[in-house]
Amino acid sequence: MAEANWYVVHTYSGYENKVKANIEKTIENRGLQDQILEVRVPLQDVIEIRNGAKKLVQKKLFPGYVLINMLMNDDTWYVVRNTRGVTGFVGPGSKPVPLSEEEMMAMGVGAENEIMLDFEVGDTVTILSGAWENTQGIVKAINEQKETVTISIDMFGRETPVEIAMTDVKADM
Repeated sequence: MAEANWYVVHTYSGYENKVKANIEKTIENRGLQDQILEVRVPLQDVIEIRNGAKKLVQKKLFPGYVLINMLMNDDTWYVVRNTRGVTGFVGPGSKPVPLSEEEMMAMGVGAENEIMLDFEVGDTVTILSGAWENTQGIVKAINEQKETVTISIDMFGRETPVEIAMTDVKADM
């Protein structure tokens, strides 16, 4: 018996979850559980900081793509290829190319949580709490490892650098 491999399917942008649901429904209706083993939309946990609040959100790792672990044959190819929202398999011409073990390992090992801020170096921000509460300053540096921001504030007519936790700062709009 042939071995199941991971294949990449290209979809319309924003249709990844619909394609996954439609393929899973077709697998159930046609009894293809032993041929199409898994359908996956790769997600990544990302920490967003907006207005001083941390929020963990999931973002698509590869927008417009779905991964499918399946035995490649005419039936499974036809089911996947003719699913609404699918534009085709990734590979040259009409022949899908399976992902290698190295490629799958690279995808399986997700990056650490990435922090997305609503401000960057050079932006004006307001400090939300602590001794400098309601003080405005300009972001001079961002340290993602320590989750701190170095802000230049005006103290006694001089610019003074202050290190503040990322969650204690909000961007001025």
